Amino acid sequence: MRIITGSAKGTQLKAPRGLATRPTADRVKESVFNILGDIVIDAHVLDIFAGTGNLGLEALSRGATTAVFIDNSTESIDIIKANAERTKLNAHTEIYKNDVIRALDKFVQNCRSFDLIFCDPPYNQGLVQIVLDRIENHSLLKPKGILVIEHSKHETITDDWNNLQLRRVERYGETLVSFLLYNTN
Repeated sequence: MRIITGSAKGTQLKAPRGLATRPTADRVKESVFNILGDIVIDAHVLDIFAGTGNLGLEALSRGATTAVFIDNSTESIDIIKANAERTKLNAHTEIYKNDVIRALDKFVQNCRSFDLIFCDPPYNQGLVQIVLDRIENHSLLKPKGILVIEHSKHETITDDWNNLQLRRVERYGETLVSFLLYNTN
């Protein structure tokens, strides 16, 4: 696992041992960022269920302004911090050990919103719908912001939201990556 392009291109990232996290594969990550294109430049990014920080750090390497990382695992937080230092992007990061839902509620209280949110929750635990609900109902995305959710093919994302519009779904084996646009029109 490495940073694919940008200021930290080629930097190898640390990952925890075992199966507790599922870092996004380089080929999937490259595809996601090719789809996003220039949206990443100057973006304020939120990486929830961040694991290794792989997606948020790639966004920073490609020109995002800031990235906030949330995970509830102490091991993941330590790895994100180490990876931010390895990539020399730590000055642009905020890293928090917290339950993701509690962190999202805190962002709502503090009126924080983001241009780009990466979400890679544990598969098949109902977290996709909970996160979608929080983002939809609490304006955690800025207008025209993008939510990228990596999820199991068994977790369907519907398009019956008021402001979130499912724009694209890509399949990589057992994994789906859904792209949703926050549109307030």
